[in-house]
Amino acid sequence: MIREYIPVLLQALVAVGFAAGALIISVLLGKSGLRTQTKDSAYECGMVPQGEAQPRFSVKFYLVAMLFILFDLEIVFMYPWAVVYREAVVHSHVIFWSMLSFVSILMVGYVYALKKGAFDWKK
Repeated sequence: MIREYIPVLLQALVAVGFAAGALIISVLLGKSGLRTQTKDSAYECGMVPQGEAQPRFSVKFYLVAMLFILFDLEIVFMYPWAVVYREAVVHSHVIFWSMLSFVSILMVGYVYALKKGAFDWKK
């Protein structure tokens, strides 16, 4: 039975070895270059860089990103459901109601975000 896990262990060892090797090579070759102020400055397409190196993002940016992930995942789950639902004959009512409950839960999240003003772009 352990022989069946040898390919998985071998793949894990190769992955860890590749990651460790890439990091070690990066450290070794990265220290060979000389650092100057010009090399360390941000490149802004020929323009003189202005402001901080990392501008602060509004919390609104992260909120929109999380909402995008939420509703993007909905589509990822709906596509396989639609494929299975079309071919299912015996359990089609179970599949339909399970997806309806999933969409209902997401709709509650959508209404909550709407009530909290997450989609109000003026703020």
